[in-house]
Order: sequence, then C-alpha cells, then structure tokens
Amino acid sequence: MDIKQVNSAIMFGTWTDTELSSIIDAVRFAKASLQKQVKRTLRVGQAVQFHSTKRGQTMQGTVNKIAIKYVTVATQQGMWKVPANMLEAV
Repeated sequence: MDIKQVNSAIMFGTWTDTELSSIIDAVRFAKASLQKQVKRTLRVGQAVQFHSTKRGQTMQGTVNKIAIKYVTVATQQGMWKVPANMLEAV
C-alpha cells in the first residue's frame, strides 16, 4: 500500500470514532518514536541542516542544545528551535 492509498482509505473509509482515534494514536506514537531516534543520533556541536518553510530554503547550522521537544540550532541567520525529526546531519 502506498501513501495515497492509505490517505484515501482513512479519508473515505467508514471508520468509527474509536477506530479513527486509534489511527491518530498510532501516528502520534510513530512520530514520537522517530523524533527520539533522531535525537539519539545528535550531539551538541554537530553540523545539521533543515528546510525552513518560513524562508523557503534549506538552513545549515550547528546543534547548540537538545531539549525535550526541540533542538536549538545556531545558523548564520540566528538561533532556531527545530523539531528533531526535521533535522539531518551534514
């Protein structure tokens, strides 16, 4: 099954409220697991990059702090608080 089929099945299926809540919980769990996995690979001082939707460009910088929800990245344009799952090592 590809992502389009999954999306169509969710949007146009005949799901109950309980089933939809279960799907939402599964997606939240998967996102949190991905974020934890990425955070474990990051170290302070490591070079990383991320795509900024605000500026429409890929930003590069170094990890300054790793917090519970966000990773603080120092770039030439200033400090950014970025979700870990948006970061990739350079």
